Amino acid sequence: MTDHPTRRLVLASQSPARLGLLRQAGLAPEVIVSGVDEDAVSAPTPAELAKALAVAKASVVAARPDTKGALVVGCDSVLELDGQALGKPADAEEATARWKDMRGRAGVLQTGHCVYDTLSGKHVAATASTVVRFGEPSDAEIAAYVASGEPLHVAGAFTLDGRSAPFIDGIDGDHGNVIGLSLPMLRRLLAELGVGITELWAK
Repeated sequence: MTDHPTRRLVLASQSPARLGLLRQAGLAPEVIVSGVDEDAVSAPTPAELAKALAVAKASVVAARPDTKGALVVGCDSVLELDGQALGKPADAEEATARWKDMRGRAGVLQTGHCVYDTLSGKHVAATASTVVRFGEPSDAEIAAYVASGEPLHVAGAFTLDGRSAPFIDGIDGDHGNVIGLSLPMLRRLLAELGVGITELWAK
């Protein structure tokens, strides 16, 4: 292992959950929000949409002069249910309807990941998929959850690490992916660019 300064790592996301996952893994990313208009991005499937959004976010931030030399990570999550990609609900009414539709069923949380190496100009991207099995909260529990405001700020109208955790019976796959970022996926993508994740550990 050559002795060289730790590469700058930039997270192109305003998600505190993603930042928390990276910090827990020993990384110390800077945060630069992309400002990408998510509604302007389209793709034929939810998995491809998640990846396209991640690429769009990483590319915009990687093009900024102040990220020269950095590794830029972009992520985006959507919940796939009945073949549809569900992002953040527009309002409380939509969040309530979403939960009444999801309960007792399983969906697939698709999180797109993109790593952009601004030194080489190369980028790699992939989508990680995790099955989420929803419990059966009562109408009153759904109403209380929606009233908390939490589901309005997250893809799929739920979080695995928040108030809706008691309403999720289980998952099949990487729990970090559901929270917003798959660390195993990130390690593989960095390796494709010739970067070992341990090289990025904060000193």
